Amino acid sequence: MQNSKPQGKLNPPVFYTAISLIGVLVLVTSLMPNQAENWFKSLQSQIVQNASWFYVLTVALILISVIYLGLSRFGDIKLGPDHSTPDYGYITWFAMLFSAGMGIGLMFFGVAEPVMHFMSPPVGDGETVDAARQAMKLTFFHWGLHAWAIYAVVALILAFFSYRHGLPLTLRSALYPLIGDKIYGPIGHAVDIFAVIGTVFGVATSLGYGVLQVNSGLNYLFDVPVGTATQIVLIIGVTLLAIISVTTGLDKGIRRLSELNMGLAVILLLVILILGPTVYLLQTFVQNTGGYAADLVRNTFNLFAYEKTDWLGGWTILYWGWWMSWAPFVGLFIARVSRGRTIREFAMGVLFIPSGFTLLWMTVFGNSVIDLIMNQGVASLADAVAEDEAISLFAFLENFPFSGVLSLIGTLMVIVFFVTSSDSGSMVVDMLCSNGSDNTPIWQRIFWASAEGVVATVLLLAGGLAALQTMTIASALPFAVVLLVATYGLIKALRVDVVKRESLQMNLRPSTVGNPDESSWEKRLASILDHPDKKNVNDYINTVVKEAMEQVKKQLAKHDVMADVEEVKSGRFILSVAMEEAYDFHYEVRRYAYDRPAFGQDDDDDDAEDVYYRAEVHLKEGGQDYDIMGWPKEAVIHDIVEHYQKHMHFLHSIR
Repeated sequence: MQNSKPQGKLNPPVFYTAISLIGVLVLVTSLMPNQAENWFKSLQSQIVQNASWFYVLTVALILISVIYLGLSRFGDIKLGPDHSTPDYGYITWFAMLFSAGMGIGLMFFGVAEPVMHFMSPPVGDGETVDAARQAMKLTFFHWGLHAWAIYAVVALILAFFSYRHGLPLTLRSALYPLIGDKIYGPIGHAVDIFAVIGTVFGVATSLGYGVLQVNSGLNYLFDVPVGTATQIVLIIGVTLLAIISVTTGLDKGIRRLSELNMGLAVILLLVILILGPTVYLLQTFVQNTGGYAADLVRNTFNLFAYEKTDWLGGWTILYWGWWMSWAPFVGLFIARVSRGRTIREFAMGVLFIPSGFTLLWMTVFGNSVIDLIMNQGVASLADAVAEDEAISLFAFLENFPFSGVLSLIGTLMVIVFFVTSSDSGSMVVDMLCSNGSDNTPIWQRIFWASAEGVVATVLLLAGGLAALQTMTIASALPFAVVLLVATYGLIKALRVDVVKRESLQMNLRPSTVGNPDESSWEKRLASILDHPDKKNVNDYINTVVKEAMEQVKKQLAKHDVMADVEEVKSGRFILSVAMEEAYDFHYEVRRYAYDRPAFGQDDDDDDAEDVYYRAEVHLKEGGQDYDIMGWPKEAVIHDIVEHYQKHMHFLHSIR
């Protein structure tokens, strides 16, 4: 796989074209909001009527693919070089997944959706025990494994091709199995432009609708008036917070806010669980989970073909389209924070950890509100949800002690979730416009965070939010086709990766690999026990290793094979052979520092350094975890030749 990754902090064709198209679409939907909404709704209606089967089948195949990849032999492959380790711990990783992927939706729909299904189920009468059971199954279905599988497969494709094969961390890389290096041309630009527009409008419409819920919370807490002026001020405030967060970077801004919100979510969840019908909620969680698992296959493929209803298009197909329209944004963000994890760890983690917390959240809030309506006679809750979904959370919290404190926590969570969605969206759009780099000038990140706020404000004033939301969801249809083909391409590439790993493990010559000097066991033992310093390793790499590489290069040239020997930086030399229309060969030796082991130190030697250094071999796949420090030049040459032979065997295996 050739690495033609473009350099530079800005990709002008993507940046300027995306800005222009966003401006045109905002202008059209602002000047003609009703016409635009009607046109987009007509398009969406046609999609639901004629392509609902395709949406359902696509999401089912995606879920099956993610589970298969996690459980298959591909699961041991890392999203990065073989020596890479995860950038973030589990708690931080999960917090960032949750905040970018679904946090704000749970605040908005955690109370509202179970009530709506309970009052008006797709089949049968509402406000019954069966309707309550069905409401929770459907809520689980919409917010469970399928949604996270869509995010996971996009993230998996991007992370694999970027971190494993050096392609840009942008959506265009998903097309590499289909079009190869053409991803760097107009087709790749078009895909990234599509992702930029979808992300900006997705975040902007969510921001526009989300301030309605924040406005409702502030009205309940502080009698802040509900109206357009208040909502615009809120958008400006959230945008300013997002700008501050995105300028501080991923490790400070987004990470800290995600951890804060995760902590607040756990606190609010536990409070409702304790103050509510605790035993009943634990019972329903177990039963809801079992019912969801038991009906998973049936619900996945249920199109209500025998029961003609508009329910499917208004709920399931709408959700599948919404998750897919957000997948370029959320998937790229998940890929960015998942470098170094194995495919198995990634697939199981992204599928089950957020889904498990989501299902617990939906049970605690959903079953609590249904219990209040069905068993405690609080019918006003159903009326509140029917009147305005934005106030449903606060109307629900009124029924608990310390409702003011709980509403304050809920409002703070909604605000922080919007900030994390906005700043992570800004980071993703900036990367899409910068060849996948996240080390870009601050003005670019500020520009995109501001643009999302401006788009949301303009559309809120003009009444065009509904039109843009409908357009974003309708755009999921062509993306679904691309996603299916890209998933197939990922599986093909993983098969090649497995063949290469197997080729590297094969013994293709009878001699022992890595024997520095077969004639002297004393030298071998001395090399094992030695803990060289930085200077010794540098000198070794700059002389013995470099000379060995140069000698191999000369010998290859005699056979008309062109190789390069390059000092990447101090203590790091690489021999590379370009393979036309195939995978290049790389053999690299790097200097690495390690803490000096206690078992290798002399207690009487106070002058011993705290670290020692190794000269480690790296291939295209990453570090090979063995040290060649002290090997004579002939042994290094033999090691290079052996890896070259294994590489040629790999190319033969996939021919």
